[in-house]
Amino acid sequence: MRRAARLLSWALLSGCAAATAAEPDSNPATPLSLTTAQQQAVGVRSERPLPLGSAVEIEAFGTVLDPLALLTDVGRLESTQAAAAAALADAARLEQLYRDDERASLKAVQAARAQSIEARSQARAAQLGFRLQWGPLASCSEDERRALLAALATGARLLVRAAVPGYRLGAVVGPRALLDVDGVNVVARVLGPLPRVDPQLQSAAWLLEVQHGPQGLGPGVRATVHLQTTPAAGLLVPAAALVYSPDGAFVYRESRAPAPGSLQYALVPVRPLARVGAAWLVAGLTRADQIVVQGAGVLWSMQGIGGFSAAEEDHD
Repeated sequence: MRRAARLLSWALLSGCAAATAAEPDSNPATPLSLTTAQQQAVGVRSERPLPLGSAVEIEAFGTVLDPLALLTDVGRLESTQAAAAAALADAARLEQLYRDDERASLKAVQAARAQSIEARSQARAAQLGFRLQWGPLASCSEDERRALLAALATGARLLVRAAVPGYRLGAVVGPRALLDVDGVNVVARVLGPLPRVDPQLQSAAWLLEVQHGPQGLGPGVRATVHLQTTPAAGLLVPAAALVYSPDGAFVYRESRAPAPGSLQYALVPVRPLARVGAAWLVAGLTRADQIVVQGAGVLWSMQGIGGFSAAEEDHD
C-alpha cells in the first residue's frame, strides 16, 4: 500500500511545475518544494514540537538470567582464546624449526598456520557472540568475571535482562532501576545496554544487577522493571517524523519557499534522547520550527534517498 501511495504521489507531481526534472534530486541537502495542492495530495502535515524537560520512565519486562548460561559462554570464550594462543605458539615454533633446518617440513608449517588462523577465527567469533549476548560484561577483566560468577553461584548477585517489546532504539537509561517483585520494590543497578535484540519481541534490552535480592528471586523469575531515562531537556516529535539513515536521524522542517504559494522541506539533523510513548524527545530543534509529522517517508522517497522512516519501520 505504501509503495502504491508513493507511485500515486509521483504521478500527481509529474505534471506540476515544482517537479520539472525527470528524476528526483538525490542530494539530501537540497530542500524539496511543494505547492499547497501537492502537499495535500501526498498527505504531508506539519506541527511544532513540544518542549519536555524531565526524566521519562520506561516500563520493561525483566527476567532473572540463569548463571549457567554465563558460565558456559565465559568458558567458551576463554577456551577459544587459549586454543588460539596455543595454535599461534605452535605455528611459530614449527616455523622457527623450518628456518633452522631442524626436521620441520614446509607442509607441517603450512598446516600449523592454517590451524592458527582457524583457532583465531573461532576466538573472534566467541568474543563477538559474548559481546552481543552479555553487552557490558564483555569489557570486564577475567578476574572480574570470575568474581561475578562466584557471587552468582551463591545468590549474592543476580543478573536481570530488562526488555521493552517494540522498543528497538535504545535510549540513555539512568544508573538505577526498580524491580516490582510481589509489590516490593527491589533496587537494581543498570550495567548497560544489550546489543542483541530479541527476534520475536523486537525489543531493546538492558542488563541489570541485583545485590542480595529477596528470597525466591532466582533464575527464571519474571518481574516488571521500571527504568528511568537520564534527565534531559528537548523537544517532543512523533516517531513517524524521524527519518533514519547511515548519517543519523533527521526530521523535515517546513518553511516558505521563494515561489508564491509553495512550501519548502529541508532535512534537519536531530539527536534522539528518549522515547516517550509514541513520540521521541530530541535535541537539535527550536520551538519555532515547523516539523513534518505526517508524510516524512514520502518526502524522503521523493528525494531519492536510501533510508527508511519510523512509520515504515512500524508498518511495512
